[in-house]
Amino acid sequence: MEEIGIVIVGGGIAGLATSIALHRKGIKSVVLERAEKVRSEGAGIGTLSNGWRALDQLGVGDRLRLNSSLIHKARTMLIENGKKREFVSNIVDEARCIKRNDLVEALSDALPKGTIRFGSHIVSIEQDKTTLFPVVHLANGNSIKAKVLIGCDGANSIVSDYLQLNPKKAFACRAVRGFTKYPNGHGFPQEVLRIKQGNVLIGRLPLTDNQVFWFLVHMQDNNHNGKDQESIANLCRKWADDLSEDWKEMVKICNVESLTLTHLRYRAPSEIMLGKFRRGTVTVAGDAVHVMGPFLAQGGSAALEDAVVLARCLARKVGPDQETC
Repeated sequence: MEEIGIVIVGGGIAGLATSIALHRKGIKSVVLERAEKVRSEGAGIGTLSNGWRALDQLGVGDRLRLNSSLIHKARTMLIENGKKREFVSNIVDEARCIKRNDLVEALSDALPKGTIRFGSHIVSIEQDKTTLFPVVHLANGNSIKAKVLIGCDGANSIVSDYLQLNPKKAFACRAVRGFTKYPNGHGFPQEVLRIKQGNVLIGRLPLTDNQVFWFLVHMQDNNHNGKDQESIANLCRKWADDLSEDWKEMVKICNVESLTLTHLRYRAPSEIMLGKFRRGTVTVAGDAVHVMGPFLAQGGSAALEDAVVLARCLARKVGPDQETC
């Protein structure tokens, strides 16, 4: 059986960021990722000042700013019975939208070669009866004993199951995220714009002068699974049918391959505040702890902050280049 000091389960945002944060403290780790390569698919991530501070701590902030425009304002419109109400707030601190694949690629490029072990599909976790350390069993028959195990494997976390955390709750809605490119420029203000009309919530964030990230949430239509990209695109066109022409055009000309349909889930704030997310030397981070809806634009930033805080705590306990690493 192989023995490793710190094992991180999941090569997404939280997992890669945690490994980088440890690396910058002089602490080695191994990331187990079930996919055969870096999972660079996905939508946009609204990132506020706390997220950018974490990215700067990880040393990748400047690279990501090159392809992400500043957002100066947040505007919300409520349309009910033909009447429109509008709420506007200026954004003083740094706010931008990042492509998830840009973020994941920047994080993976910052790691030492060999840190990520691709094709590592975990089938079970058990506790070693002698050392009390967790033992990770892989689909290929191999097993790894970890002195520290950090689950960054998302909302369906196998590490969360090992810790016997309560199931996440589901929002009564589904969301589609996507990108639309305007070859001649979109001409939209540098602002987050959200419109709530009937059972539909739609929003857009400028990524660059030519591209926007958008999301579309339906509060009641939960009967569609989105079997392929074209069916998701048709669903979006249906949901946007009562919106103004510029919104319908944005959905119509979107990059169909970028669309993702998600049944939104969350963990209640009270459970996060009062719950216990560690057992022995096993813990979780990112969506495995605090999966949330996109409404606060904090999912990605919170995962990045988890990484920085975890690395600081572990560095105080073990220090760089210690045997436990």
